[in-house]
Amino acid sequence: MNADVKAKLDSLYDTDYQRWIHQTVAQLKAQDFGKLDLENLIEEIESLGKQDKRSLSSDLTRLCEHLLKIKHWEPERERCLKGWISEVTNFRSEIELILEDSPSLKPFLSEIFLSCYQRARKNVLKVVELSSDSISEEPSFTLEQTLDEDWLL
Repeated sequence: MNADVKAKLDSLYDTDYQRWIHQTVAQLKAQDFGKLDLENLIEEIESLGKQDKRSLSSDLTRLCEHLLKIKHWEPERERCLKGWISEVTNFRSEIELILEDSPSLKPFLSEIFLSCYQRARKNVLKVVELSSDSISEEPSFTLEQTLDEDWLL
């Protein structure tokens, strides 16, 4: 690719992202591979996988937070339980949708479960009126239970 074409593509990527996407898709459909902005295209494709992983991590952390609230936050349970259950259902659904699109990410959940639980524990301890030793540093529930739509509800 000559320098002028590359500069134009880089400029389009930086100045009008949606137009860059439209142009890139058109070039791919036309099999006009010589004019593709490969550097940015590769970066975008790589970021798609990272985005799913970040979403899974965030959703799993938030799911664990709400499960911990249900299990441990007695003073607020009566007032907040319906909302917590709704959030648990939503986060489980979000995780399920990502895994339906990318089933190869299921092992990733096992890799991140402990760190997500520990982040969730830390977040919950900031808002509940409990001592830090009242919620174990190790999960008292499994990943399978966490994702089970019927568990704890």
